[in-house]
Amino acid sequence: MIKGQAWKFGNNIDTDLIIPARYLNTSHPKELAMHAMEDADPKWISKMQKGDFIVAGENFGCGSSREHAPIALKAAGVRAVIAKSFARIFYRNAINIGLPILECPEAAQEIKAGDTLEVNLADGEIKNITSKMIYHAQPFPPFMQKIIKAGGLINQLKSTK
Repeated sequence: MIKGQAWKFGNNIDTDLIIPARYLNTSHPKELAMHAMEDADPKWISKMQKGDFIVAGENFGCGSSREHAPIALKAAGVRAVIAKSFARIFYRNAINIGLPILECPEAAQEIKAGDTLEVNLADGEIKNITSKMIYHAQPFPPFMQKIIKAGGLINQLKSTK
């Protein structure tokens, strides 16, 4: 179980909003984290707490295929992203770097900014502690759970040697 506060964003949050292109001269996670979501909410990084969640609408992570976007969110301390839907390349990049993402249209629509959430990644259950609602996202298959638990694909491959 992971627990944290919800930060709400809308539809079509593209990779330039997640990490603006002007910061792509580095791939250092801590440097990227300092600018995560800066163009969507300039003060977000100073307000969010490590372990919080991003909740968004449709097509989260659309745009370019850069891995910098999920790296910036993970390094900023985002525990998971819950959205109505994800751009396919962002979905795969997030899994590859060990950032859990959950597709759950009902949760994405009903969760409010500031709600306290508790998420069980193993079974896809999302509990909104604030509203006392429970949602169910499709859980990851076991091989993807191993990747996320290991902190990403590279770490998971290293551990199988």
